[in-house]
Amino acid sequence: MDKVVPSAAEAVADVVSGSSLAVGGFGLCGVPVALIAALLESGVDDLETVSNNCGVDAWGLGMLLTAKRIRRTTGSYVGENKEFERQFLGGELEVELTPQGTLAERLRAGGAGIPAFFTPAGVGTQVADGGLPLRYDGAGGVALASEPKETREFDGLTYVLERAIRTDFALVHARYGDRHGNLVYAKSAANFNPLCAAAGRVTIAQVEQLVEPGELDPATVHTPGVFVQRVVHVPDLDKRVEKRTVRTTDTAAPAAVTSDAAPAAAGDETRP
Repeated sequence: MDKVVPSAAEAVADVVSGSSLAVGGFGLCGVPVALIAALLESGVDDLETVSNNCGVDAWGLGMLLTAKRIRRTTGSYVGENKEFERQFLGGELEVELTPQGTLAERLRAGGAGIPAFFTPAGVGTQVADGGLPLRYDGAGGVALASEPKETREFDGLTYVLERAIRTDFALVHARYGDRHGNLVYAKSAANFNPLCAAAGRVTIAQVEQLVEPGELDPATVHTPGVFVQRVVHVPDLDKRVEKRTVRTTDTAAPAAVTSDAAPAAAGDETRP
């Protein structure tokens, strides 16, 4: 029952080239950076990732992207990553864009054993009708486009069929975890982490604080240990704030100034 492994490198040792990964995080919040860095060091490539976004340049999943280790990615947001744009438009990266709520439900369905579901999101657009560029040819043309999806009417409304997502591995970040794999996420760092944790056939969790079984209140557990196969203790993390914010009025408390390059304060899990 003890699922703790000594290092991030050992935790991802059986991730091979060509593996599919569900990766938690939203922007720079709740990203399993230690596990991603271990994958980068391992040298695996040709990866397929599923995540809300693909990190930023040279951080988070952006580290793997910059090293050209990702072949295909499924996500909802592609901004703030110049290398992502370059690879996609240059025909080096295959990209499946999906509405954010649909992505969340596809992951949830995968974890729940539901093969597919109908949703109104995307009806009447290329999401349902097909034609979304999945890969460019590097010369401005589309080398591969999405296929039309099945639609059906229920009570006079049209819905599109979306398939669940199930991946070989899931990489997630949690504030607390015990040796049995029970996880607790902190505030907005939960984001896609619980969904990814359930969708992976092998789920690997990096945790900031490792506790003994019984120390977590069962009522506060977000991901039960049955979904988690490995736990890595990573107490010292580089937590970054995505946007620099400065208060412009002098009528309130002094402004907190952060930078993209500086780690956030210890314990800060919220986005500015």
